[in-house]
Amino acid sequence: MKPVLAFVAPAPVAAPPRPVALRPQSRPSYAELARPPRSRRMLLVGIAAAHLLAFWGLSRMQDIRRAVAHVAPIVVHIVAPTEPPKPLPPTPVAMPEFKVPAPALIDPPVIAIAAAPAPALVVAALPPPPPTPAPVQTVAAPVVQVQPPPAPTIKRIPASAVRYLKEPRMTVPLMSKRLKESGVVQLRVVVDVNGQPREITLAKSSGFARLDEQALQDMRSARFVPYTENGQAVEWEVIAPMSYEVDR
Repeated sequence: MKPVLAFVAPAPVAAPPRPVALRPQSRPSYAELARPPRSRRMLLVGIAAAHLLAFWGLSRMQDIRRAVAHVAPIVVHIVAPTEPPKPLPPTPVAMPEFKVPAPALIDPPVIAIAAAPAPALVVAALPPPPPTPAPVQTVAAPVVQVQPPPAPTIKRIPASAVRYLKEPRMTVPLMSKRLKESGVVQLRVVVDVNGQPREITLAKSSGFARLDEQALQDMRSARFVPYTENGQAVEWEVIAPMSYEVDR
């Protein structure tokens, strides 16, 4: 509900009486008798002013109500929703009682089982054995012995008859130099028809494994003049000595 403002006009205040100068009594004129006294005029002026103020207050009342309605706080009341009525539980229905009849016991019938007859014995006749074939005399084939071809003989030539196209390099291992190892290594060298060493084996050791291994490597770098017989080049072998001497 909006508040209602009432405007009350203030009561007019009477002005203090002015001192009246004493005048000689004279007979008032008709105009003076018709003119109202001063206090009555002031009262009329105050009443007119009060009416003006009341009229002005009534004219401003609508604006004051609008201002108060704008400034007044709005109070909101939250009303909780009413809960729906809970459904009533269903009325239990009495179920009729059923009596289960007692089962009747029935004796099982007696079934006689006849014994199965014994199976008859069946004798199967065995087939006659196949006839034995007559032995056939085989004639042994003659055995022919094939002789392997004789291994080609390799021409052995002395070391003095060997001619080199490229002599083997003679390299003394560094460790042999430090340990002062010296000796002669005998190598068996098989040379093909092109003068290249086909097989190199150790024939006699120098007593030092480092010198023997180095001699095998050095002989692989050698190239020989092909050896010919009757104008044809043949393979040949030689026992080539390789001497490794270290200055002591």
